[in-house]
Amino acid sequence: MASLKTTRYFEEQVLRKRPYLRKEYCQRAIQQPLRREVQQDGRIRHWTFISEIGKHIRVVTLEDGETVHNAFADRDFKGVGR
Repeated sequence: MASLKTTRYFEEQVLRKRPYLRKEYCQRAIQQPLRREVQQDGRIRHWTFISEIGKHIRVVTLEDGETVHNAFADRDFKGVGR
């Protein structure tokens, strides 16, 4: 796995609060998203299903589409067609 770019917030807050998350899961969401959406602020949301934990996760990257800022299990994910 290539080195994953992350923000300080992700490293210090997100990983601490969500021990089920792994950087590999975030990398998978960025590389093979089920859905991708650009927010109004330019940040990009990436969703994927992680079979290891049995949940969909949402990974939010900065505008570059590479730097992970936030990630969490998304109970409301409805799929591609929403």
